Amino acid sequence: MPTKKLCIFNWSGGKDSTLALHYALQDPTIEIKYLITTVTEKYNRVSMHGVRESLLIAQAKSIGIPLYQIRLGEMPDMNSYDEMMEQHLSKFKIEGITHSIFGDIFLEDLRIYREKKLAEVGLKAIFPLWKLDTMQLISEFLNLNYKTIIVCTQQNLEVFCGQIITSDLIASLPPDIDPCGENGEFHTFAFEGPIFKENIPFELGEKVFRTYNQPRNVDQSSGNDNTEIPLIGFWYIDLIN
Repeated sequence: MPTKKLCIFNWSGGKDSTLALHYALQDPTIEIKYLITTVTEKYNRVSMHGVRESLLIAQAKSIGIPLYQIRLGEMPDMNSYDEMMEQHLSKFKIEGITHSIFGDIFLEDLRIYREKKLAEVGLKAIFPLWKLDTMQLISEFLNLNYKTIIVCTQQNLEVFCGQIITSDLIASLPPDIDPCGENGEFHTFAFEGPIFKENIPFELGEKVFRTYNQPRNVDQSSGNDNTEIPLIGFWYIDLIN
């Protein structure tokens, strides 16, 4: 019997997290203690994705793994973010956790950043989807009968915000858009499929446009640069449960 690695899983609630968790749960060497999600304290929403905390809680309950929220300020700088994460990672280390699982696919600088920060507290990273073809990944996701809705898009992709992902939708994406949105083009909320004991019900709410001019987000940076990026805009669709 292989020795199990006690892990935390970095859960965004979207399709890549879902498929990575699907893989991890089939690995006999992995035991997942917590789903870890960063939540913006002011709004009680998943950071960047904008999904309500209540839906995040419903996902974790349906999956059957305890949810661990890391509560963030509205616009934390990288130093503040790193300090907070180190505190939580150190706590996990004391609990006997040895590995942290991510759904990243091909962003090399982000992987280096994650591995560096984990190593500082004596943890290691696992990337179940690493370097897999994104078109094949989204096809597998759909073939496994998972369902997910696009909850956030870059400014130029408004037409897709609020749409459930299908093979036809993926085929209709502009050619420069990654089919998994790995470059931050869009974010999703998964609500049905094999890892969920129950489907997650919701209704569509208001669609809003927000612009940001902020220090580089940890999900888009190596963590070594606190310079500001240009003003960027995103469309969000509110999901109500």
